[in-house]
Amino acid sequence: MQGSSAVTPVFVQKGEDVMLNLTEADDLENSAVIWNFNNTSSNKESVLVRWFPPKEPEVLPGYKGRIEFTVKKYCVKLKNLQETDSGVYFARVMGAVDVQTTAEHSVTVQDPVSPVKLTVDSVSNSSDSCNLTVTCSTQDSHISSTFTCDNKTCSQEEGERSEVTTSGASLRVYLVNDSITCNHSNQVSWTKDVTKIQDFCSQHDVQNNVF
Repeated sequence: MQGSSAVTPVFVQKGEDVMLNLTEADDLENSAVIWNFNNTSSNKESVLVRWFPPKEPEVLPGYKGRIEFTVKKYCVKLKNLQETDSGVYFARVMGAVDVQTTAEHSVTVQDPVSPVKLTVDSVSNSSDSCNLTVTCSTQDSHISSTFTCDNKTCSQEEGERSEVTTSGASLRVYLVNDSITCNHSNQVSWTKDVTKIQDFCSQHDVQNNVF
């Protein structure tokens, strides 16, 4: 068996479909193709579909109705992916003299991120400045940050705040123009909540700031 190609990372939202392809340069004339799956959680390898021309492609039990195989391009379409479908999918091409692994896709199935909420915890106003402390939170994590504004500019103490949540997503709170943004995202989805600073520091001219 010859060496395999580089593994391509693929992120898919739970319940969606994905198409996995061989490289366009592959010359597969008179070759057999077998798509395999190595499950991340169980570390077990299974066959999805095998094609030995001139016969029709054979989808293995357990995957019928869940995958489609395109003979012309030798690609597979995986349907309605769930977390248990995370793992490495690879194609073995069997020619007259050797067997090659010509495509490897590391598929990660993720849930969409949960909603995020930005809460203003406290506001301190004086004649020349305004301080806001906010909390950016999800169902399982939160970040607090303080913003200081004078009559022309605003700044975030210690700069942008971020952390990785227990579900592996990214939670960030940061300053954009005259607004505070709370962002929750992973590789397949994102959500945000935004608060305008002038709603709490109305006596300050923050709309024309240059940051």
